Amino acid sequence: MNPGILKLYKIKKLLYKGLILCLLSFITYSSTFASTLPDLEFSVHKLSSKVAGHTLLIIGGIQGDEPGGFNAASLIITHYDILSGNVWVVPNLNFLSIINRSRGIFGDLNRKFDKLNSTDPEFQTINRIKKLILDPKVDLVLNLHDGSGFYRNAYHDRLHNQNRWGQCIIIDQNQVGTKNFSNLSLMAKNSIGHVNKHLLQQKELFHLNNTDTGSGNLEMAKTLTYFATKNNKSAFGIEASKSFLTSKRAYYHLLAIESFFNQAGIKFKRNFKLSEHHIKKAIDDDIQVALNNRKIILKIENVRKHLNYIPLKKNSIIEFQVNNPLMTIVASGDTYSVFHGNRQLTHLSPQYFDYDFSLDAIDMIVDGNHKKVLFGNIVSVKNAFMVPNLKDHRVNVIGFTKEACANESGVMVTKDNILKNYSIDKKGTLFRVEVYKSEKFSGMVLVDFGEKKLPDLNVAYEEKGPNISKNIF
Repeated sequence: MNPGILKLYKIKKLLYKGLILCLLSFITYSSTFASTLPDLEFSVHKLSSKVAGHTLLIIGGIQGDEPGGFNAASLIITHYDILSGNVWVVPNLNFLSIINRSRGIFGDLNRKFDKLNSTDPEFQTINRIKKLILDPKVDLVLNLHDGSGFYRNAYHDRLHNQNRWGQCIIIDQNQVGTKNFSNLSLMAKNSIGHVNKHLLQQKELFHLNNTDTGSGNLEMAKTLTYFATKNNKSAFGIEASKSFLTSKRAYYHLLAIESFFNQAGIKFKRNFKLSEHHIKKAIDDDIQVALNNRKIILKIENVRKHLNYIPLKKNSIIEFQVNNPLMTIVASGDTYSVFHGNRQLTHLSPQYFDYDFSLDAIDMIVDGNHKKVLFGNIVSVKNAFMVPNLKDHRVNVIGFTKEACANESGVMVTKDNILKNYSIDKKGTLFRVEVYKSEKFSGMVLVDFGEKKLPDLNVAYEEKGPNISKNIF
């Protein structure tokens, strides 16, 4: 896969009474973004090709209870290559509301684009996304939503009528005063035609919803798409039905997005088949978190609900890197909760140590082959591994039971020697190998006894300007 955008996060303690979770601290993006309230700021991912062309901006997560939209936006970042033109993606516009499964912690963010008091806690968020929309390079804007029921232009039944929002493309008016892509109605109809050729069931038809906002639709006048339209940007809302599971919603979002790619002349390649089943797999594919400058690596997609005795640094804020833009960590009491979008995947219960920085890698013998492995990496093992004796350091294979010894370096370890319930994954194949110098923690690698070949993670990331480039985690 194209693993996603890596960004360094820091925990900053901030008291908050949540609607769903009582979060005792929030994340702030370090380095490039200014700190605002709430401190879970959205990220911007610029996927640029080397071929000149139009720029399409995709926005997901404006409302935190609409996972089809923000998961589809995330998949564009992690699983697509842009071969011509440019695609900019904001997958987590309302990140705090996403992890709380709330439409909007501080009110509906999609009703704050007309007039907004500077005292509103989301004032800076609105200003940042407005500035991005108004960037001269942006030609088209797609705002991804999940809507209730199925939109129809007349009443059919309780779930199929003009007051429902699911399965439609929204425009605010037929035309917009821009040089390129001015015919909003035609573009929306072209996209609808493409989606309707690939329906999973015939009853899931997409329709056009022209809200005719300028004629007095006061609610829609407050929205992101109308703000863009008023400023001569071609803007569309895409609504998948909340009647579907997340993977099916994302399927329809991606169909619509790809149709707009085609209309904008943006060539692309994705690395999975466009089907509900493959989208579900792609959403959970290869999600990882690295802690404290890659001293620790955790493979998260099939993780146990609780991971105990994670060796965190004493008297220090936690720093973490992720390979998926919907991943974050929040402090929750004495533990840390790991989120992927609106799903809380696991709790980390820490054990605190001073850190040793005299070692950044270990030698390993894996299935008879010698390897040098940097901390914060995963090693695929078929039969057995061993960490040769380390000078001044000891090895602790978490769950190892064959021999009662304080130092497990120099000991050949097989899967049968490790208690399955000490694995970090539910399948019982992924285990922690921790290294210590006296009472100081030096680092960790993971050994994976599964058959799947793991990617090489020894690739650095790079920051460019106020945004994070698409690079290997």
